[in-house]
Amino acid sequence: MWLLRPPGVYRPQEDTNLLAGALRTASMPVDARVLDACTGTGALALAAARAGAGEVAAVDVSRRALAAAWCNARLRRVPLSVRRGDVTALAGLGRFDVVLANPPYVPCERTSVAKWDAGADGRAVLDPLCTLAPDLLNWQGFLLLVQSELSGVDETVGALRTAGLKTSIVARRRIPFGPVLRGRARFLEERGLIEPGRRDEELVVIRADRAERTAA
Repeated sequence: MWLLRPPGVYRPQEDTNLLAGALRTASMPVDARVLDACTGTGALALAAARAGAGEVAAVDVSRRALAAAWCNARLRRVPLSVRRGDVTALAGLGRFDVVLANPPYVPCERTSVAKWDAGADGRAVLDPLCTLAPDLLNWQGFLLLVQSELSGVDETVGALRTAGLKTSIVARRRIPFGPVLRGRARFLEERGLIEPGRRDEELVVIRADRAERTAA
C-alpha cells in the first residue's frame, strides 16, 4: 500500500506488516475504538479502519508523522483523529477496545533524534507504555505491540503481566539486519545483545488482554 511519507517519518516495514497481520487474526470487535500509538505514517491506523474499527485515534510525537497520517487517511477517505504527544500523553485519551503500538525500540549508543531509537537498551518507550497499558484498555480490550528481541521481549511480557494483563506472544518473524542495525552491530555485540558475527533479529508481536472482572 502506497503511503505518503515525509523525510524523517518512519517507513512501514517488516514490523509494521507483522503487527498488521496480527491485527487481522485478532478478532477485533465490530466498531471498536482503536488507538494507534506511535503512528508514523498511520499505516496501522488505516489497517484498523479497514478491519472495521468504528473510531481510530493516532498519536505521535512528530508533527510530520501526524501530518502524514492525516493526509494518508484523507486520501483514502478514512476518518482518523490525530493528536501530538509522547507515550505519556496517551493517558488523557480514555480507554480503547484495541491499542496498537509499534514504538521506537532500537538500542542506540548515544542520544539520537532518529524515530526508531530508544536508548541504550531500547526500552525508553516500551517501559512507560507497559506501565500505562492497563489504563488504556476497556474491559476485554487488548494491546498488540511489536518489538525486536534486542530490546527485551521477556522484560515486556513481565512488565505487562506485573501490570495485571494476560500476555502472550502471537507472532514472530526472523529477519536480516537492515542498514541501521548493520551499522551498529559492534555496539550491539559490546552490549551483549547479539553474539559476535550475528546479523539478524527476531521481531515479536505481544498481545496483552485486559482480564474480565471476576465475581467476588
